[in-house]
Amino acid sequence: MAGTKNHDYHILAPDIWPFIGSVSALTFTTGMVLFMHEMASANLVLGLGIAGLIATFFSWFANIVREAEGGDHTPVVQLHMRYGMILFIASEVMFFVGWFWAWFDFALFPAPLEFVDGVTNSLFQQEGEAAARTFPPAGLEVLDPFELPLLNTLILLCSGTTVTWAHHSLIHGDREGLKQGLWATIALGVLFSGIQAYEYGHALNAYGFGGNTYSSGFYMATGFHGFHVLIGTIFLAVCLFRTYKGHFTPRQHFGFEAAAWYWHFVDVVWLFLFIAVYVWGGWGATIH
Repeated sequence: MAGTKNHDYHILAPDIWPFIGSVSALTFTTGMVLFMHEMASANLVLGLGIAGLIATFFSWFANIVREAEGGDHTPVVQLHMRYGMILFIASEVMFFVGWFWAWFDFALFPAPLEFVDGVTNSLFQQEGEAAARTFPPAGLEVLDPFELPLLNTLILLCSGTTVTWAHHSLIHGDREGLKQGLWATIALGVLFSGIQAYEYGHALNAYGFGGNTYSSGFYMATGFHGFHVLIGTIFLAVCLFRTYKGHFTPRQHFGFEAAAWYWHFVDVVWLFLFIAVYVWGGWGATIH
């Protein structure tokens, strides 16, 4: 019969949300440029962009959930969605490779940062060029890696085991184990974020965001990781909400699987950050 579907692929119906998402992304980036240049209407443009992106995420993802529950995610569709998630995580890996590259460049080839926003770097003024050519700069107090950073490392490692517990429970049809594992993972993610916020409060007393390459690299690398932890926590919270609505089966649970992959990626990145930034990066410096 003409029009009869004779393949396993899901052909999407026309949708306005990709267009709205593109316009919102352009509005958001424009607002960021205006904000960085402290221009008028920056907050309005930025706010419209953020609101549009949030609406796009919510509506587009809701459509995907409806497609999954409606049986449109056949095995071949799930396979290609896995390919997409793998490529997305690969792009995130390269994002952090850039920050690690910058960090090691600063550490192995330190140079004094003489001017920040047109003002001579106070560390350069006080200590002189020779001292400023060390990494971290001479006189800078850094965080003790074996206090809060080590605690957060243990928390994230534990969260990796709880999300694996949840995944294992789902595969074996244990809905209660799935819920408990997700609750535990989300709680550990929130605890990690809270401890990192507390840690930043102490770090800011020792060094601000600008002024030297150590502090800028530290806040950018760990800050972006913290943002990814926040996104991963939201991702898992959505999975928990869907679990209570009866979604996911042992054979079809790509949404949860993608969240688990993302969370493991966040775990691995933190291990590299802990070793490279906290331990190796602050070796021999004064502990704050």
